Amino acid sequence: MERLNFQHLLYFSVVAREGGLAAAGRALHLSHPTLSAQIHALEDQLGEKLFERSGRRLVLTEMGRVVLRYAEEIFSLGHELVDAIKGRASGHTIRLEVGISDVVPKIVVRRLLQPALALETPVHLVCREDRFDRLLAELSLHTLDLVIADAPIPPGSGVRAYNHLLGETGVTFFAQRTLARKLRKDFPLSLGHAPLLLPAEGSVLRRALNAYFDRHRIHVHIVAEFEDSALLKVFGGDGLGIFPAPTIVEEEIQRQYRVEIVGRVPDVQERFYAISAERRLKNPASVAISNSARSHFGST
Repeated sequence: MERLNFQHLLYFSVVAREGGLAAAGRALHLSHPTLSAQIHALEDQLGEKLFERSGRRLVLTEMGRVVLRYAEEIFSLGHELVDAIKGRASGHTIRLEVGISDVVPKIVVRRLLQPALALETPVHLVCREDRFDRLLAELSLHTLDLVIADAPIPPGSGVRAYNHLLGETGVTFFAQRTLARKLRKDFPLSLGHAPLLLPAEGSVLRRALNAYFDRHRIHVHIVAEFEDSALLKVFGGDGLGIFPAPTIVEEEIQRQYRVEIVGRVPDVQERFYAISAERRLKNPASVAISNSARSHFGST
């Protein structure tokens, strides 16, 4: 038999896990016809049928289950090989590739990842920022070691991964000095009289803030919305409005953007997660991130 195409084998394992071509295509960012052709190519190469249809789902044949067991072992060994080459097993430089969900504040990311760089063993940190769903797809393909996000894996996601809660923190509102002093006295009711800068609709924090405003019957005046949390803070630092940010990084925000605290909203919580393909974190850099985060977030 000709040499096995491991790319086809990877696509096969994702289809098996997702239960269909459409779901697997979304995870892999491949079209239905392309993915179908890859699976047929693998079946032709092996001379065996790997899937059969059951309603709208594809289920493994008996031979498909055998191939999947071998595929999982092959990719597990491949992951161990990469770990060894990166130095995790040898005690040399540790390589940690982290996906950062684009809605997580950069100041929080720096706080979370800093302990990895403080290890005695040198760490080569690689950060990639993208949408949460794309990062989860990369994690499922083992191109990332960890994903940092403000939400756990969505219910019903076909990605086999595990949530590790790093911690939670309340929310603080900040503004340029003159505006902060004007709004501080009647906070949080003063939010209804302030030019407000908020995260974009659909984000976890925005939904929590909308619920808070509704509970307290605060009718807010939104002057701008941002997908990029760093840009939101820049506008706030320039005095264009009052803005929210995690309480845990209050000092950094005041120093970096030259703003003052207007008030804290402890009952609006932001949570941050490390998401990995493994049930238990093993990479020393990942473990350092998790342990340090839990100790720091415990007081907020």
